[in-house]
Amino acid sequence: MKTRPSSIIATCWLACLFCGTAVGQNADWPLPSGQAGGGHFSTATTITPENVSRLKVAWTHRSGDFRKGANFRDGLKSEGPLQSSWQATPILAGDNLVICTPFNRIIAVNAATGEQQWSYTPDINLDDYAMPRCRGVTQWQHPKNNSSLTCQTIIIAPLMNAKVIGLDARTGERCNFGAVAEINLREGLRPHAPGDYTLNTPPAILGNLIITGASVADNISTDVPSGVVRAYNLLTGQLTWDWEPIPPTRIADDQQSLADDALTKIAAKPGLETQGGPYEPGTSNVWSYISIDETLNRVYVPTGNTSPDYYGGHRAGSDFYSSSVVALEGNTGKVIWHYQTVHHDIWDFDVPSQPTLFDVTTEGGVVHGLAQTTKQGYVFLLDRTTGKPLFPVIEQPMPQGTVAGDYTAATQPVPSKPRSLLDLPGDQDEVWGLTFWDRKACAQVLEGLRYEGPFTPASLEGSLHMPSAFGGQNWGGPALDPNRNLLIVNTQHVGTVVQLLPREDCDADTGPAPVAHGPYLQEPSEGTPYCDRRWLGFVSPLGAPCSPPPWGTLAGIDLVTGEVQWQVPLGTSRDMAPFPFWYIKGSPNIGGPVTTASGLTFIAATTDRYVRAFATETGDELWKGRLPTTSHGLPITYELSNGEQYVVVAAGGHAALGTPPGDHLIAFKLKP
Repeated sequence: MKTRPSSIIATCWLACLFCGTAVGQNADWPLPSGQAGGGHFSTATTITPENVSRLKVAWTHRSGDFRKGANFRDGLKSEGPLQSSWQATPILAGDNLVICTPFNRIIAVNAATGEQQWSYTPDINLDDYAMPRCRGVTQWQHPKNNSSLTCQTIIIAPLMNAKVIGLDARTGERCNFGAVAEINLREGLRPHAPGDYTLNTPPAILGNLIITGASVADNISTDVPSGVVRAYNLLTGQLTWDWEPIPPTRIADDQQSLADDALTKIAAKPGLETQGGPYEPGTSNVWSYISIDETLNRVYVPTGNTSPDYYGGHRAGSDFYSSSVVALEGNTGKVIWHYQTVHHDIWDFDVPSQPTLFDVTTEGGVVHGLAQTTKQGYVFLLDRTTGKPLFPVIEQPMPQGTVAGDYTAATQPVPSKPRSLLDLPGDQDEVWGLTFWDRKACAQVLEGLRYEGPFTPASLEGSLHMPSAFGGQNWGGPALDPNRNLLIVNTQHVGTVVQLLPREDCDADTGPAPVAHGPYLQEPSEGTPYCDRRWLGFVSPLGAPCSPPPWGTLAGIDLVTGEVQWQVPLGTSRDMAPFPFWYIKGSPNIGGPVTTASGLTFIAATTDRYVRAFATETGDELWKGRLPTTSHGLPITYELSNGEQYVVVAAGGHAALGTPPGDHLIAFKLKP
């Protein structure tokens, strides 16, 4: 079955008071990731490894904002919309939790009771977005420290229609940014379809600047909107700086790996002189969370790969900043350094998660570090002042030979520490199945595919991408325990299948016979000689992954030594496989963990419907709470003035994982 992603968009898919330093210390949750530099850490200590088993549901809030529809597991239907996918992480603003729903409605509920306090419904045509979503909101404190001031604390909300609005945290009423009612990110862009350029991740805030990228559709066209990153002054609403991820005038030799010698000295596109656009189409973009280091005046952005994902013969060096971590000067947007995690990315291995800032003390002194998780299952540990790796990174030779007109980079960067968190199948003997019959079916599919490891390029016969565009790691990002110098990382161990079709075969009602089991997307990639088909899971006829379990793990990495201290299965096959296959350990997962000072790590993310607590030092599972559907944002935790600590998750399902939609905001607390 085929469907056109122009109608489903590409899957794959904070105020001085709230900015924090590299490792913020808070027992509340003012930002979606806890701190401006990532980390997902809370100083709360009421819930401990000794008493966590007493957690029970305290309250549940339901918004009513969810939509049933087709999902990727059951088979897509071009005539209908996709189900909603709620990926939000709440924030604590005063006494209220504030969330955004998949329909972009903003809701505040009492943090102790779950009672709704206010809501705001933006004017958005949901028909323009086949998979509506929102990953959260943030907040900003007006520099006039006057409690009587209207809009003293402003909720900053990203909208699917590429606008940023402000709401009074106390009332939900609209707040202007000076004389500007809203920030419109479509300004300066070429005309495009609404679903080709959206905003679903909350911006970052540095002082009075709001800094944001946007999500650009994958595999639609070479002419998709620019991935420009922009900073606006929240007191005036005016653009302060913009940074386009287009190359400098010359491309450094170590950043270019072209098979054709004639292209090795290619001249890059010049930077545009005019601030505010028009912006160059088809560049890399920044769709995930941005990190802030207020002390260094740095903005750290994770970039996506240049569109389309699976063919790059047209790019001519324009992917210089693709699939990278880029450090920008906070008040100007000037590039300080960048580190590329994938050269000439033709796998959709874009950097999916917020850079995590950390400080550790070593024999050589204090190290100001940055941890970046990736879809390849590698974790890059960098010095955030210079961008240099903290441990050696080896440029390893990779498979060559892609389709006509493209090239494959000769090498790819592989960290020596920490080791890869992925276990990859090597051949047919390592495929898996629930039964002998479907294991044999998996082996037959693999026999017809190209597979030479994680950097196997897409091909005409079909290629196994293991890991997949979903990861490895994805948008949830890792959690940091700064007291124990541990980075907690969840990883997905599943694959997808990608096949390129010559352009002349792309518009035919029937093309080549499917090369894998299950439903697939056919995506146009206009402007290239090929379109692509993607099977979003390398699965058996029974729908189980063909790769051996565990299909998901949780790991603890020592940031001083770079060693993986522990790695355990995360989740089970319950809610994914029929009984009696419920208890296979290790589940596909998308989301992220949080840690607490008491030594706990909380995570949902899995396809089984649980939120879990683990011992941060050992990875031992200590507790789990059943959810009405799956949760794919972050759990959060906070303590109120009465000393009660809550753990809250948003359970809304996900179309790509085939888990049911929902609208449940659920709070847990200790019961006597």
